[in-house]
Amino acid sequence: MVTSSRFSALLFQGSLVKRVATGLLLGILLALISPYLEPALGTNLAEDVSFLGQLFVRSLRSIAPILIFVLVVSAIANRRVGEKNNLKSIIHLYLLGTFLSALVAVIASFLFPTELALGEAEKSIAPPESVGQVLSTLIFNVVDNPFNALLNANFIGILAWAIGLGIALRHSSETTKNVFGDISEAVSMVVKVVIAFAPIGVFGLVASTLADRGLAALGGYIQILAVLIGSMLFVAFIVNPILVYWKTRQNPYPLVWTCIRVSGLTAFFTRSSAANIPVNMELAQRLGLKEETYSVSIPLGATINMGGAAITITILTLAAVHTLGIEVSIPTAFLLSIVATVCACGASGVAGGSLLLIPLACSLFGISNDIAAQVIGVGFIIGVLQDSTETALNSSTDVIFTAAACIEEDRKSQQA
Repeated sequence: MVTSSRFSALLFQGSLVKRVATGLLLGILLALISPYLEPALGTNLAEDVSFLGQLFVRSLRSIAPILIFVLVVSAIANRRVGEKNNLKSIIHLYLLGTFLSALVAVIASFLFPTELALGEAEKSIAPPESVGQVLSTLIFNVVDNPFNALLNANFIGILAWAIGLGIALRHSSETTKNVFGDISEAVSMVVKVVIAFAPIGVFGLVASTLADRGLAALGGYIQILAVLIGSMLFVAFIVNPILVYWKTRQNPYPLVWTCIRVSGLTAFFTRSSAANIPVNMELAQRLGLKEETYSVSIPLGATINMGGAAITITILTLAAVHTLGIEVSIPTAFLLSIVATVCACGASGVAGGSLLLIPLACSLFGISNDIAAQVIGVGFIIGVLQDSTETALNSSTDVIFTAAACIEEDRKSQQA
């Protein structure tokens, strides 16, 4: 009984980071011992607990749309006149960070040129045909039916309707505003309950991921993985801290590390920026950020703040270029960074979303869709690590840049 109580305390009490770390370690342990127990039990326990991870991810995805909608409506409806929300500064950081990530990826690809062993094309892919199609999809998502936007987790559409309704409700009675405030508090409580089960969700995700026998196939892709993950780590620990220091004029690493270990860790295993939105919102609240700011910037970041996606698109495209022996000039490489930035902003916030945009970048070099499809196939093979690291970078950066803009505003207010 005492042992059971201690186990329960490990998973449900105390620091979220420590509890998630406990789930992580238990998942690794189960994945290691499951092969030895399988002959006796007749089943692989690590694979069997995968439903726990899937249940956690689905819970996050299901609560995220309604959470964003009610929080944004409530925040805007109850916003005081003249109060700043820093969104312009945050959007600038999102776009600059994504472009710099693509630039880092270009430099890394030139320093460590990588060739791919291209195989079979992925049969089920349906990549967009042009950058214009990506942008038009984003625009049409803005004017999507509100119920359809909520049903399909179209966060751009949800934001657009929530902002419009919030502005309209600013002229409503205080009673109406309070109702939306109470609803947002209630939904936030539900989110906290879901996040309380993060250790169990991470346990299931880790165990099932490590039990995947496809991990052995990553051996032939060590170099491309090293370039991809190395670039993402460089952006996470060098580029992002520089941008944060530029905004805050203070040591950026405490903020960066907090966001990576809380947001980045869960995003690594959920592999979905959209699913990690509730985690980011709770972290933003813990950091003391303004709700009227993070309630908009966090879901917006899950859509357009895609530094990790820009790195994936750029490096895999240039790997195809090196494989085919195509010469790349500096202006073309710079143009690729811009295209990758635009494409990344249109990447969906789901696992593997950035891979479907590789054909657009490949078209800059005249690479056929058949070859580009084979590159996407490579992306799916290495996705167990590439996509996890990409999502961790994307999602943690949403909170980092939001916090940096808020800290900058506070610093300017104190100086004034």
